[in-house]
Amino acid sequence: MTPDATLDVQRVRSWFPSLASGIAHFDGPGGTQTPRQVGEAVAATLTGPLSIRGSSVLSQQRAEEAVQGFRRAGADLLGVPASTVVHGRSATALTYDFSRALAADWAPGDEVVLTRLEHDANLSPWRQAAAWAGATVRWVDLDPATGELDLDTLDAALGPRTRLVAVTGASNLIGTRPPVREVSDRAHAVGALVWVDAVHLVPHALVDLAELGADLLVCSPYKFLGPHCGVLTGRPEVLEGLRPDKLAPSSDVVPERFELGTLPYEQLAGVTAAVDVLADLAAGGEDLPRRHRLARSMAALEEHELRLRRRLEDGLADLGPRVVQHARAAERTPTLLVTVQGASCAEISASLAARDVLAPGGAFYADEPFRRLGLDEPSPIRLGLAPYTSDKDVDRLLAGMAAALG
Repeated sequence: MTPDATLDVQRVRSWFPSLASGIAHFDGPGGTQTPRQVGEAVAATLTGPLSIRGSSVLSQQRAEEAVQGFRRAGADLLGVPASTVVHGRSATALTYDFSRALAADWAPGDEVVLTRLEHDANLSPWRQAAAWAGATVRWVDLDPATGELDLDTLDAALGPRTRLVAVTGASNLIGTRPPVREVSDRAHAVGALVWVDAVHLVPHALVDLAELGADLLVCSPYKFLGPHCGVLTGRPEVLEGLRPDKLAPSSDVVPERFELGTLPYEQLAGVTAAVDVLADLAAGGEDLPRRHRLARSMAALEEHELRLRRRLEDGLADLGPRVVQHARAAERTPTLLVTVQGASCAEISASLAARDVLAPGGAFYADEPFRRLGLDEPSPIRLGLAPYTSDKDVDRLLAGMAAALG
């Protein structure tokens, strides 16, 4: 990172009209606040001339540019060709769609490998697809003490009939960033494909599909300042080999064969704007290509979030032994799972909410790691940092936690 590639949090916060509410948001893992630039892009697309894609008149041209701009933005964000960027209703919907397309080539006796670190959106689609195809599900275990995957159990799960390994890029519950490249290399050694749920990774790190070694990857723009939809990419040869359910007249060209119905042009414009905002988190470098600006900005964001995470962890530790921070892996996002002995998450969240601090509790659809950690619903709260999180926000959270402890 160059010396001037830093994140000025007050500059970033000025982009978010919602922060005028005074709420300190620690709910980023469930969805970030939306910057003005994204809202304006969505509104401008909807209210300007707009028709079905084409090239004859301005309204058609604007629709086509929304689509192509979205694909270029996704390419820069994920380090992939624009021709491999797919829009979907959500990451969950895309996972279901692709699980069915992939399972069409599975047979009884084939195997699918899942991990106990996953959000259920990266479990149920594969379990159901495996059941439909007669395939067997095998598991990679989670070490509850460290929050990290037990890679010995990965080796035990892999075999000559393994068709797919599905792994998170980062846990939405505890932030763990597993060694995806190592998982990919081991999976490829037995001829399996690798699917990465990058929903919680993309908001916090620069992602490159090839560096991860993955075959397919999915993410959610609303987790990184954008609108509510999903984005998928994959290796071109993998995408070309899939035949999804689709309408007969619809295009059979990748990526459009995977996109059902007329695309929501306003969402596409919003995703493009969100990627531009991420690229602008670190001021300067305006003449650089967007992928380079993303690299600068995501490095600055990681530095900002790491500093705040350490400050938050130290502050929570100072509150005493009743406050327990769970499964802090060596490599993780700025996402903490915390329980307070003698208090439920509802009580703690309500106490914080009374001070306009939002820190929700529960399992957050991560039922497998929740159980593996030995937690009881609904005891923990989750604390997630975002580009707009400030030192003052952390101070307010810690003060609210101290008050809740009595």
